[in-house]
Amino acid sequence: RKAAIAKTIREVCKVVSDVLKEVEVQEPRFISSLNEMDNRYEGLEVISPTEFEVVLYLNQMGVFNFVDDGSLPGCAVLKLSDGRKRSMSLWVEFITASGYLSARKIRSRFQTLVAQAVDKCSYRDVVKMVADTSEVKLRIRDRYVVQITPAFKCTGIWPRSAAHWPLPHIPWPGPNRVAEVKAEGFNLLSKECHSLAGKQSSAESDAWVLQFAEAENRLQMGGCRKKCLSILKTLRDRHLELPGQPLNNYHMKTLVSYECEKHPRESDWDESCLGDRLNGILLQLISCLQCRRCPHYFLPNLDLFQGKPHSALENAAKQTWRLAREILTNPKSLEKL
Repeated sequence: RKAAIAKTIREVCKVVSDVLKEVEVQEPRFISSLNEMDNRYEGLEVISPTEFEVVLYLNQMGVFNFVDDGSLPGCAVLKLSDGRKRSMSLWVEFITASGYLSARKIRSRFQTLVAQAVDKCSYRDVVKMVADTSEVKLRIRDRYVVQITPAFKCTGIWPRSAAHWPLPHIPWPGPNRVAEVKAEGFNLLSKECHSLAGKQSSAESDAWVLQFAEAENRLQMGGCRKKCLSILKTLRDRHLELPGQPLNNYHMKTLVSYECEKHPRESDWDESCLGDRLNGILLQLISCLQCRRCPHYFLPNLDLFQGKPHSALENAAKQTWRLAREILTNPKSLEKL
């Protein structure tokens, strides 16, 4: 799975880089941050083997205060720290009358630029914009969909809505790793937030979505954690790609983090325990699907199943139970799954 996806990523990133180069020519504030490091692309998330998200980091957020008071689950707003600083902002025309930096306005401008770039770039025969969405999505060779999301990187601060983490009575991940994770910080993404669907007041359209990709990756280093996640993603891709799209790779990543809390000792993540960890996570997934709730690891008030059709979650629970039963009862199951 990894080798096949790595090949796809290279192909997709060639096209995306070309489009973003063209965007940068038109508008130097949107500088491509899609860089390859140690054979992986920074800021690229694999949603499924045909769906990807590229995070485009924007420059300079300095004159804004970060506000997450819990009124918008999973989101935060950026408010001018002082009205007089408006003219100092690189993004002055996207600041609303009440002093918020509007995620939607920036995305809308970016969408226009990407649409123009697609017509001019050298891959224009194989790439087109996906219509009917406020997101910036490209369809490449009619096979792959890539969402490009403008974002700010926030390092050195930690959101108040995640202040409960780490839980005091759990020995994992230990003070050093916690310090590393918090220093890694989080991202603010300009994208549609499912928890706000239907609440179209101005604050919602200005809100930025909190994302912790780097922090989560850092937490899942060591032992067989990464291997465990790879196997879960492969099982999802092959057996749980279902109507209504109830499950994505991020649900798997989230459940691995919860499993790390339940099994805090490093010896619990030895290769020899891989089967136990997989079983534990699949049973937890069935429980979440049956309760129709999967809390975000850092933001437990945010339900990752929100907006998913109940029938799709029920169907996914049945399919996951089939998988779990196969793995529990057949020692050779992973060879044929």
